[in-house]
Amino acid sequence: MRAGQGTSGSQRAVFAIVGGGFRTRAFLRVTRELPSRFLVCGVVTRSADNGLSLEQEWGVPTYRTVNELLSKCSPDFVIVSVAPGVAPSVITEITHHGLPVLTETPPSLDVEGLLSLDKLVRSGARIQVAEQYHLEPLLRSQISIARSGRIGNVSEASVSVCHDYHGVSLIRRFLGIGFEDATITGHEFLTSVKAGPDRAGDPREDRMIDEVHTTARLDFGDSIGTYDFSTDQYRSWIRSHHVLVRGDLGELRDDELRYLQDFRTPIRLPISRVNTGGPGNHEGFYLRGLTLGDAWVYVNEFSPARLADDELSIATLLTKMVDYVHGGPEVYSLADASQDQYLQLVVRRAVQSGESIRTQPQPWARSIDR
Repeated sequence: MRAGQGTSGSQRAVFAIVGGGFRTRAFLRVTRELPSRFLVCGVVTRSADNGLSLEQEWGVPTYRTVNELLSKCSPDFVIVSVAPGVAPSVITEITHHGLPVLTETPPSLDVEGLLSLDKLVRSGARIQVAEQYHLEPLLRSQISIARSGRIGNVSEASVSVCHDYHGVSLIRRFLGIGFEDATITGHEFLTSVKAGPDRAGDPREDRMIDEVHTTARLDFGDSIGTYDFSTDQYRSWIRSHHVLVRGDLGELRDDELRYLQDFRTPIRLPISRVNTGGPGNHEGFYLRGLTLGDAWVYVNEFSPARLADDELSIATLLTKMVDYVHGGPEVYSLADASQDQYLQLVVRRAVQSGESIRTQPQPWARSIDR
């Protein structure tokens, strides 16, 4: 099973996955909804029981080793979805077979592992990273608006959407930051919150849980990013997400853009979701897109597939990876992902020490043409 063309061609893109956990199932959900675009030729999982479960639930063949997988199928690329502590060794093994890799985040837990992967890239390995938050419909639209020039020169971005390197990644994109150094301060405190849903589903009892709330300030000199996240925020019914981006001509706060048409004319425009499948609508249930005032800022290329926003970002990620494999631009470079991980590691050090820490230039930035 070999795909000779990208998703725009007549054949499906074929990929394999190493790892059989939660994120693997997210990729499988997307491929199930988009069978004309993607085909999973196999999944590597060390557990025979988990392999059987995947085969029965998703109809995909499973294998115990990478060598066994590659003896049975020829994927266009391989997704590495394993614990970050072992990811570098798995990535290295796959790249030695000459295959492109799309690895889950973070690509390594520490700087040493990031540097070892950077050496692989410098030797010709093709490694991209599955950072998908900036591809979610709303965040993608917010980033596009922030970088469009409509609010002028952006100097501040406050992000309370996702954790660690994901949050750092969004801050860098909102501010237009590459590999500039920053002075970082951080703080966290422990509080209690009413438990909400978790990965297993809705709450099964009335209980309080501990919540760690982390804030950090990343001062890049000409711009400042604020990281803000609580451990229960992803699924909590009472903890909201928010984004604030400020420029010298306006600001974007969540789903409202404020800017000046001229010095006497303030404008407010909402970002609105256009969904189908509501009362009296027989189109099926899916997101058609997002508008800013009377203009589209996001159009769902995967409609009418029934995909949640996170799944739409994964579908976009896979589509971009297929293009990359066939000579297109990078999806999310290892250098970018390494910088995100490095910055969040410094955030953790700043939080633990209570001190301001200045970041240092890292080797992975040297070969990036900015």
